[in-house]
Amino acid sequence: MPAAPVSIGTVFQARNLRKVYHTGEVDVVALAGVDLDLGAGELVCLLGASGSGKSTLLNILGGLDVPTSGELRYKDWPLDGTDDENTLTLFRRNCVGFVFQFYNLIPSLTARENVALITGISRDPMTPEEALDMVGLAKRMDHFPSQLSGGEQQRVAIARAIAKRPEVLLCDEPTGALDVTTGIAVLEAVERINRELGTLTVVITHNAAMADMADRVLHLSDGKIIRTEHNETRLPASALKW
Repeated sequence: MPAAPVSIGTVFQARNLRKVYHTGEVDVVALAGVDLDLGAGELVCLLGASGSGKSTLLNILGGLDVPTSGELRYKDWPLDGTDDENTLTLFRRNCVGFVFQFYNLIPSLTARENVALITGISRDPMTPEEALDMVGLAKRMDHFPSQLSGGEQQRVAIARAIAKRPEVLLCDEPTGALDVTTGIAVLEAVERINRELGTLTVVITHNAAMADMADRVLHLSDGKIIRTEHNETRLPASALKW
């Protein structure tokens, strides 16, 4: 059966996504049939306990993994492993930026140089200076990671992720290693990118307080989306409390 057409404005379309990991004689079901549509410019929060399937879903959306079965499309590109690996490689390189809980910066490079690693291989990048300015680090770009706070290092990682001008920004527990004040500064950077660049932004968290800054909140449990909430008005990151 041919794939269903992707609606105008839809960035991701997932149908009955399943992911099963085989460990010896045991099968671990990480995703148990996920249906999902994500639209351009949305800020979506994936909320759930550890083991609920959040990171597995994010990795599949980002082309870092493929589902065991089901269909996933980014616009008109299949990302479910039915096409060649070149499709996933091009998607990861050109279309998606990743932010993880740990910053993965190169210690011997300045903030500017860490971001330049991406701009040097991208099709239509920002300059490192533009990207770092977007996350509020215009005055810190010549500092090394050891000279930056945890929140500043995470904002460098965000600048690196968005410097290629990706249509999709995927954040896996971006504030998980940070205190409240520092975490809010990081979320303000994510919020600004989503608002000013129109980047579809998906944020994984186990922190329910962060849900108020999203357009939609998808609650995951046992590999399924068990509830979806829509926020008529998004709360600014600066107003979050946890």
